[in-house]
Amino acid sequence: QVQLQESGPGLVLPSQTLSLTCIVSGGSITANRDYWSWIRQPPGRGLEWIGYVSGSGSTYCGPPLKSRCSIDRDTSKNQFTLQLTSVTPEDTAVYFCARGDYELGYAYEKWGQGTQVTVSS
Repeated sequence: QVQLQESGPGLVLPSQTLSLTCIVSGGSITANRDYWSWIRQPPGRGLEWIGYVSGSGSTYCGPPLKSRCSIDRDTSKNQFTLQLTSVTPEDTAVYFCARGDYELGYAYEKWGQGTQVTVSS
């Protein structure tokens, strides 16, 4: 059974870089038809899709955060990461990692529990 868990600091200063790691167990992030993704939910708002690293190693960040977003992976540790630069209080959110499963039509049926990240001075 695949499990995901987010790890990283809960407080980031404005203008600094938000760095998070998703620890994956029970499945390989190199599965080439899956998309290992980051999603966030700001307070009182809906989910916002951030981007992914695919099982083949390709990466993509969506237009809203593209200029500040970098997603990578460490296959030796079976982990993938998110870096978001030049953060502001508008980046305060619960951050989730999740798997887009090819076998389920890329549905995100496996999620981490989420981690609260607050951007504040």
